[in-house]
Amino acid sequence: MHRTYAISLGMLLFLATPLALAKPPQHDAIPGSALDATAPPTTRQALAAAKPVTARHAMVVTAQHLATHVGVNILKEGGNAVDAAVAVGYALAVVHPCCGNIGGGGFMVVHLKDGKNLFLDFREKAPLAATTDMYQDKNGKVVKARSTKSYLGVGVPGTVMGLNAALKKYGTMSLAQVIDPAIQLARKGYILQQGDVNILHERTKTFAESPKVASIFLKDGKPLQVGDRLVQPQLAHSLELIRDHGTNAFYHGAIAKQLVKSSQAHGGILSMQDLADYTVKWDKPVTCKYRGYTIVSAAPPSSGGVTMCEIVGILRPYPLRKWGYGSVKAVHYFIEAERRAFADRNTYLGDPAFVHNPIAKLLSAKHAAKMRSTIQPDKATPSSEISGSLGPAEGMHTTHFSIVDAHGNAVSVTYTLNYLFGIGKIAGNTGIFLNNEMDDFTSKPGVPNSFGLVQGKINQIEPGKRPLSSMSPSLVLNRQGKLFMVTGSPGGSTIISTTLESMINVIDFGMNAQQAVDAPRLHMQWLPDVTMVEPGLLTKATKAKLEAMGHHFRDIRSWGADEAILRNPKTGLLEGANDRRRPSGLAAGY
Repeated sequence: MHRTYAISLGMLLFLATPLALAKPPQHDAIPGSALDATAPPTTRQALAAAKPVTARHAMVVTAQHLATHVGVNILKEGGNAVDAAVAVGYALAVVHPCCGNIGGGGFMVVHLKDGKNLFLDFREKAPLAATTDMYQDKNGKVVKARSTKSYLGVGVPGTVMGLNAALKKYGTMSLAQVIDPAIQLARKGYILQQGDVNILHERTKTFAESPKVASIFLKDGKPLQVGDRLVQPQLAHSLELIRDHGTNAFYHGAIAKQLVKSSQAHGGILSMQDLADYTVKWDKPVTCKYRGYTIVSAAPPSSGGVTMCEIVGILRPYPLRKWGYGSVKAVHYFIEAERRAFADRNTYLGDPAFVHNPIAKLLSAKHAAKMRSTIQPDKATPSSEISGSLGPAEGMHTTHFSIVDAHGNAVSVTYTLNYLFGIGKIAGNTGIFLNNEMDDFTSKPGVPNSFGLVQGKINQIEPGKRPLSSMSPSLVLNRQGKLFMVTGSPGGSTIISTTLESMINVIDFGMNAQQAVDAPRLHMQWLPDVTMVEPGLLTKATKAKLEAMGHHFRDIRSWGADEAILRNPKTGLLEGANDRRRPSGLAAGY
C-alpha cells in the first residue's frame, strides 16, 4: 500500500522536478522501450522509475484501497475472479461512493480459464415515459442541466442485477459471502484518506442542498476531512436487503418502491414497471488483432471496443515503436486515427436492441485502409472535413477495476453513475446515489452532451433504450490466446483513449504496467476540433511542430484512472498498477 501511494505522489510531482534521463525496464517478449528522445526528460525519468506491484498467483487493482483488500481476501478464501469482482463492485459502492454504485450501471468483460471470453451488459435503460425531446424546451432548445442535475436524468439502474447475474452464472460463493464485506464497511464506517476527501470535496455544495445527503457526507454542514469516519447505515440496510432477498429486493421490493417514490416526488419519471422490466444481457465481446495480440473489449451499447479496434486498424502499419512515445509522428497519426474513429462512433453506434451497428464494416481491413488513405503525413485534417465514413446514418466520473485469479480467470469491470455522485441525490432512505446516465443520450442531434460529444439521431432517447457509452473494460490476449493484460478506466469519452493508450504503451512502447497507466495522455474525439493533452506528454518543440501542421491542443489535468494488470512474459508474475491519478487506490495480490 505504501509503495503504491509513494509512486502516485512521485508521479504527481514529475512535471516540476528536473531529473536525469533513464530507460524503463523492458519485457523480453515485448518490443523494447521507445520513449522518444524529444519527450520531456522529467516524463522519461518519472516513467523509468515507475514500478508495478507484483504477485505470483492473483491480483486485484481498484481505485480505493479498502475495496482492493476485499477482493484479495475473497480470492484468498477460495473465491474466483468473478466472486471477487462482485465483492469489489458492492464494496466500491460504499468506499468509493462517487463512482462505485448500486444506483448506476456498467459493463463486465470476463476471460475464463478455458479460454472463453464473455461480455455482460448491465447498462442503465431509459424509463418507459422517456421521450426524444424531454430535455428540450418548447422552442426545441436543450435546457441546461435538465439531463444532469434533475431526476429526469436518472436511468433505470443495472448494477445490482448485473453483479448478481455474474455471481450466479460464474461465481462459486454465495451472495451473502461476497456482499458482507460491503455491509460491514457501510455499517461500521471507514477512515477517510486524502484521496477520498479530494473527491468528496468536489460536491460539497451539492451535498449541502439535500438534507439526506448532508447528514451523511457533511459534518455539521462542513466537508469531511482526512481521519474522519464515514458511516452509511442506510446504505448498509439496503445492502442487507439485497443479501437477504436477492435481486428482487432492488427491482420489485422495498428498495424499488423508495426509488420510484423519490423520483416521482421530485419530477422524475421512474416507475415500478421500469424496474420490473429491467434485464441484463450476456453477449460476445468485440475482438480485434493488433501486433499479434488480441484485444477483447465491450460491445454496443458500449462504443469502446469498436472505436478502439477501428483506431488500431488504422494504426497497424505505422512503426510507433520506431517513432517513439511522444514523438511528432506517433502523436500525429494517433490523433488522426482517433479523429476518424470517433466520427464513426458518434454517427453509427447505439443500443443494438434499437439500431444496427455496422461493426463488421467499421472493423474491416478495407475500411481501415480507406481511412488511412485520407491521412496526410504532414498536415492535420480539420474535423469539419470528416463525417461518418459509411455515409448518412438513419463523466470523467466512473470507476474501473481489474482482477486476475490463481486459476487463470480474469474480470474487467467499468461501472458508473456518470457524474461524480450522479445527480447528487440519495433516493429516500436507501443511501443510494442516483445516476444521471440519461445525459449520455443525444438530447438533440448536433448539440454536445456534458462530455462535448456531438452525436446523432441513432443515439436519440427512446423508452427502454440504453444510452451509448464510452466505458471500455478490456482484456488483451497474447499470441497463444492466454491472458496478457486487463485494463480499463473512467473518464467519460476519454475512457476509450486512456484504455487504448495503456495497451499501446505496453505493446508498442515497451512499458511495464505502472508506466503504461501513469504515462501522460492525449484524446481526440472528432468534435470539437481540439486534442486534449496531459502536461508532460509534449515538449514545446514537439507541440510547436504539431501546431504548425494544423493541430489544436488544450491542456487537461483531470483524467480518469486506469487500473491495470499485466502478465509479465519474462517472469510470469502479475504486475498490478493503480493509476497515480487515484492516490487512494491500490494494487495488491498474493
